[in-house]
Amino acid sequence: MANLALRFILELCALACLGYWGFRTGNGLLIKIVLGIGVPLLAAIVWGLVVSPKATYDIGELARLAVEIAVFGSAAVALYYSGQTKLCLIFVAAAFISRILLFAFKQ
Repeated sequence: MANLALRFILELCALACLGYWGFRTGNGLLIKIVLGIGVPLLAAIVWGLVVSPKATYDIGELARLAVEIAVFGSAAVALYYSGQTKLCLIFVAAAFISRILLFAFKQ
């Protein structure tokens, strides 16, 4: 159960990372709002449709893993390009360990 809780926290962190990047990256208030809210919202929709435990679509394990890597990877890249290198490394390590534990415990 602890790993599932960690996983949920990592999902929320990924959305926060994408939002942080969006608000820091955009030039002008409107672009900052669109990126800061739109990118995490898009990631949350994709996650909910194909990766979450109650996903709407079953796309298979390999495709699910690819989407998961894309969302977590984009969050890590967003942290890195926002100047948060240490947080990026911590996030990647935690996501990697959590994924290994999900596989090991068949969660």
